[in-house]
Amino acid sequence: MRLRYHGAWLAGGWLLVLLVVYLSLTPQPPAPLTFENADKFEHALAYGTLAFWFCQIYRTAGARVALALALAGLGIGLEYVQGWTGYRSYDVLDMLANGTGVLLGWLLALTPLGRLLEWFEGAWDV
Repeated sequence: MRLRYHGAWLAGGWLLVLLVVYLSLTPQPPAPLTFENADKFEHALAYGTLAFWFCQIYRTAGARVALALALAGLGIGLEYVQGWTGYRSYDVLDMLANGTGVLLGWLLALTPLGRLLEWFEGAWDV
């Protein structure tokens, strides 16, 4: 079933992608969490959010595999770009955290929460 507001949900997802790219490449990203290795958690949370969001829009197995590969590629590519900037650093563990987030987001989309956008659309019906 295609979401009624497919275009709006897709635009929201792309805004999230742009936010991740910006936060990955800005010289001084905000650090809302300050515990040890908090950045790994933030990476997993960011990529998990992206995967969860887009898995609600693209529901076939093939589309989700393509999505997971694209998000993993984004995470890997941004790590390389960070290393080239001179003000950010390349970290293989960040890549691993990104991939872990993608997997967790995909798995979360398989639960009843994976119909959250659909629920929002239904809640707007009057």
